[in-house]
Amino acid sequence: MRYLILSDIHANQTAFEAVLKAADGRWEKCICLGDIVGYGPDPNESTERVRALEPVAVVRGNHDKACAGVTDASDFNPVARFAATWTHEQLTPDNLSYLRELPIGPARVEDFQIVHGSVIDEDQYVFRPVEARTSLERAEVWLTFFGHTHFQGGFVLRANGKIDMVRLSLPAGPASAKLPLAKNIKYMINPGSIGQPRDGDPRAGFAFYDDDKRVLEYIRVPYDIAATQERMKQAGLPKPLGDRLALGR
Repeated sequence: MRYLILSDIHANQTAFEAVLKAADGRWEKCICLGDIVGYGPDPNESTERVRALEPVAVVRGNHDKACAGVTDASDFNPVARFAATWTHEQLTPDNLSYLRELPIGPARVEDFQIVHGSVIDEDQYVFRPVEARTSLERAEVWLTFFGHTHFQGGFVLRANGKIDMVRLSLPAGPASAKLPLAKNIKYMINPGSIGQPRDGDPRAGFAFYDDDKRVLEYIRVPYDIAATQERMKQAGLPKPLGDRLALGR
């Protein structure tokens, strides 16, 4: 089975459509790791597009919760809080209901699982091996997909207890990198952010996972950033949210 792994779309429909075009015909089942909305100008379009893909598993992100009114966004910075309030006001009742009902991770799929933040806390940021260790050790399965950080890569817990980081630097244009997944090793894999990368690469990030071959493929695709920035401007969203798209930070 070949899975399309999506995360952190953040209501950026231009980036999302670029990803789906690049992925067309290359996957059988879809999985979403949360933060469908928040920050970007297209909350209804992105939510409806995810729903139309009929993913076999979805977990909620912190922005999904805040924008749907499950949480009050009191822990967000002022810019993110403004965007969450704006998003809530734009969402249709049907899409609000869908986002409110998204489940908490982990969610099991075959012999792997998906979370938004970490295995132990759906809102935890996992940037470093010390943060990944607890999730890797507590995981009841060998492979966990996570998002939230907007950093494409992940972590590997080896049999000797050592944790290695997976960090990528893909060439310009559409690009990919394959990672064979070994047996008797635990992984936390982040496919990257579609709508707002923060790892220094402004291209939309996602991944494929082939569970028959046990191979992960990281993908980056360029998209029309200026078009998203213009819609953000027209919507009255804070300028820094648009500026950072071009920086990938």
